[in-house]
Amino acid sequence: MQTQQPPVALAAAVAPVVLVTGASRGIGAATALAFGRAGWRVAIVARTHTDQQNLPHQLRRPDGQLLAGSLTTTAAAVQAAGAQVFAHAMDLMSTASMDAALDAVLGHFGRIDLLINNAVYQDREVNALLLALDDDALQRSLLGNVVAPFHLVRKLLPHMLAQGGGQFINVCSGAGQYDPPAPANAGGWGFAYGASKAGLARLAGCINQEHGAQGVRAFSVNPGLVTTEAVTATLGDDGVLAKRYGAMSPQAIAASLLWLATDPRAPALNRKPALIELQALVREHGLEA
Repeated sequence: MQTQQPPVALAAAVAPVVLVTGASRGIGAATALAFGRAGWRVAIVARTHTDQQNLPHQLRRPDGQLLAGSLTTTAAAVQAAGAQVFAHAMDLMSTASMDAALDAVLGHFGRIDLLINNAVYQDREVNALLLALDDDALQRSLLGNVVAPFHLVRKLLPHMLAQGGGQFINVCSGAGQYDPPAPANAGGWGFAYGASKAGLARLAGCINQEHGAQGVRAFSVNPGLVTTEAVTATLGDDGVLAKRYGAMSPQAIAASLLWLATDPRAPALNRKPALIELQALVREHGLEA
C-alpha cells in the first residue's frame, strides 16, 4: 500500500523527513500527525493497511474485536493537516518487508532525518507467564522488538552518515528496567516483553558512541502508561487508567517526541544512562496542552 501527496510548496519540499513505525494507531499515529502539523514530511509504516484487516499474531479486544486504526486512517489525518505523507506496508517479522519499506521511503523522499522505532510485536504471548512461554514465542518477541528495530537502524545508518547526520528514537519501556509489580496475568508484564524492551534500550547508547561524532543522535525513551487502543483493550477504560494510574494520551507523548527531535536542549538528556521519561518531559515543558 502506498499513499502520497504531491509537493505543494517549496518549504514542504525541503522539510525534514520522519519515518514512524507502528503508525496505524496509538502513539505512532499521534506522532505522525504531530510531526506533520509541525511541517515535517511524514513516512508511516505498519502491518495494518485498512481498518479491520485480519492478520496473524494480532492483539484484539477481550470480546475478540479488532483494534481500530490503520495506515489509511493515519495517512488521511496527516494529509488533512496539510503535510506530505507516504505510507507503506511493513512487517517487523519479515526482513524483506522492512527492506522494501525503507527502500520505498528513501525512493520517495530521498532521505530520512529521523526514525522513530515505535512498532512492537503485539501478540498476547509477549506477556505470557513463564510456564506458558515457550522458546518459539520468546524468539518471536525478540525478533519483533529487538532484531527488527536493530535491522532498520543498521540499514538506515549508512544513508544518514552520507547525508551528514540524522536521529533515532527508540520507544522502550520501564518493563525493560524494572521487575514487574505483579504477575503478568495480574497487572504486571511477562519475561518476553521485559527482556525485549531491555535489549532495545541498549541500542541508542551504541549509536551515540559509535556515530555521534558524525552527526547521528539517538534516544531511548519510556512513554510510561499511555491510553492507546492496545492498552485500553488490555487494561480497560482510558478514563479510569488516567485517573488511577496517571496514564497520558498518545497526543501528549507525541508532543514529547516532537520536542525531543527539535528542541536544542534535548541532546543534554543523553548524559544520563537511564531511559528518557517522556511523561516527565510533558509535565516539565507543558506539552500536554
